[in-house]
Amino acid sequence: MKAKVLGILALLLVLCLFMAITSSDPWYKLTSGTFLQPNNVENLLRRTSLYGILGIGVAFVIITGGIDLSVGSIVCLSGCLLAIFLDVSYQPFDNQTVLEIRAAKQQIVVQGDAPGFHERDRIRYFGGRRARPLVATISRIKRADGVTLIEVDQPFTRDDDAGHVAKVIEVTSYEQRDEHASPPRDAMVTLAGEHPSLARRDQIVLLHPKSGLNQQVIRAVAVGQQVTRLTLDQDLGSNFSDAWVAVPLQRRQRMSIPLALATVLTIALGLGLLHGLLVTRMKLQPFVVTLCGLLFYRGISRWLVNDQPVGFGNEYVTTLSPLGRGKLVVWQWEDAGHVETFGLPYPFFILLICAFVAGVFLNKTIWGRYLLALGRNEEAARYSGINTGRITLLAYIISTVLAATGGILFALDSNQVPPSSFGNFFELYAIAAAVLGGCSLRGGEGAVIGVVIGTAVMQVLNNMIVLLRISDELEYAIIGIVILLGVLADEMIKRVAAKRRAKSLAN
Repeated sequence: MKAKVLGILALLLVLCLFMAITSSDPWYKLTSGTFLQPNNVENLLRRTSLYGILGIGVAFVIITGGIDLSVGSIVCLSGCLLAIFLDVSYQPFDNQTVLEIRAAKQQIVVQGDAPGFHERDRIRYFGGRRARPLVATISRIKRADGVTLIEVDQPFTRDDDAGHVAKVIEVTSYEQRDEHASPPRDAMVTLAGEHPSLARRDQIVLLHPKSGLNQQVIRAVAVGQQVTRLTLDQDLGSNFSDAWVAVPLQRRQRMSIPLALATVLTIALGLGLLHGLLVTRMKLQPFVVTLCGLLFYRGISRWLVNDQPVGFGNEYVTTLSPLGRGKLVVWQWEDAGHVETFGLPYPFFILLICAFVAGVFLNKTIWGRYLLALGRNEEAARYSGINTGRITLLAYIISTVLAATGGILFALDSNQVPPSSFGNFFELYAIAAAVLGGCSLRGGEGAVIGVVIGTAVMQVLNNMIVLLRISDELEYAIIGIVILLGVLADEMIKRVAAKRRAKSLAN
């Protein structure tokens, strides 16, 4: 195994040296080439880290003599689930569902008692299918039989049976952003009345009969006597007038970030348990089980999001997104008046943690030795008292949990998850990295450090295709050749080892 790891490490160093020379301009200045540019090195580290996490998970299954073809689909499903769990919507604080608009009578029929609505309140009707949005004052209100009848002082364009109504608040003053002040002054708006329920990251819709609609994010809230002052993230771009009114919107996040992450990983754990049970209890082939998973999880992902790309927007730019896209800056310099930086991507540290824990588990614990014994000879491992079913379950659980971890990081890195293509063929990268790193497809052999190095080799090869302007269509051909060469090398090594053992026994 050490020979395999040293061999793949030597291959990685040769590839890096080759790329450093061939991509340099001029070729003999090794530090001036595209390959060694800080942004390219950062990108290589990031992609190696992301794919390396997947490779480590697959390696555990391969060591048992199994295979996991569902990795790419689990990556996609994890990204879609995370986006769904962290979905953020904005709803007016006093939002009521409209059952009917009676245009001729200037009446709105809303569902429920509408306790926050009273005569002389100003309201906004919006979201209808036929009637246009309207800002009006309540002239009369009547509650009976689980509905509320509201009469307003403005006519509707036509009848409707859909939409919502919400209270509007008078805007008493507005201060535009002053970029020349020191420090720069943010745009501020003052609302009539005290509104303690408003909070930072809520939003506000500002309405004007001529200027139209302007939706802003609230950066700060200060409640005073009979007034509420809001700091906005942008200015209105026009002079303030008394005609402005506002509709506050409450920020509603489906799950907290820790709960969403834990839920995604728990679902992945359950899927790994399902794979393991189908393999151990139902005696199904791992290839069939995970191939079905590949198809099923992809279809579920597309159904959950209506086959539309989902993402995280600007809601998590400073909270969650840096986990996939951020970096720890270790070097900074100035170039042509611009400050350039080089750093270690945060996924790189997650890879180090996963690799360390996996390495200790595989090489320093009894469970790791059981795992290797299972892969070498399942029947002998069973007769020796090892619970092979439990060990197989553990391997599939590790694979799916690490696939979900990689899926979360991939989703945060790209900031968008298109369900039809996200994670496609990722299982090929993971399997190729594991095979290159010394994992035998027959089972019983594998090293975590070898898988990480194998992943780096795959990413350098991918980078070579881009930098040397090789046709993109050859990417998967190269992956196929790499897997084939890895399997051939493994077979040749096994045959040589078998001959040596036979010769030693004969002597």
